[in-house]
Amino acid sequence: MTGGTFNVTIDAPPDRVWPWVADLGKHAEWSPKPYSVAWTSGEPNAVGSHYRSVGAIPMDKHHVNEGEIVENRPQERFALRADDPDGPFSNVFTLTPKGAGTEVTFELRFPKMKGMHAVMAPPLFALVGKSDIRKRMAMLKAKVEGSA
Repeated sequence: MTGGTFNVTIDAPPDRVWPWVADLGKHAEWSPKPYSVAWTSGEPNAVGSHYRSVGAIPMDKHHVNEGEIVENRPQERFALRADDPDGPFSNVFTLTPKGAGTEVTFELRFPKMKGMHAVMAPPLFALVGKSDIRKRMAMLKAKVEGSA
């Protein structure tokens, strides 16, 4: 299965990191590529709320996702599911205190893909996706550490 786990340690306590992770509207501020989100139902960022996001992925610079917030445990864990014709993508952010800082772990899991997606997704993710996520995590670190 395609996916991965990515970590970054941020020199800030979880209460300063949490607003950047658990607010989808802020994700555009730490994305290396254009990203936007609009709420389609429910209270923003609350469990059960639905959203539509638009971002860039390899071979689709205007990729639309429909998704749902599936977990929101303040200062600990924020999870969402993005629906796709192949099945749901799982995105989970976990915050762990590390001394005076916070380790943020981002776990992305692709659905079991079929056809050409099953052939193309793994190498594209390895070549482009992982690099983009590492940049994104570094941008999150810089944003949180640069905020007061």
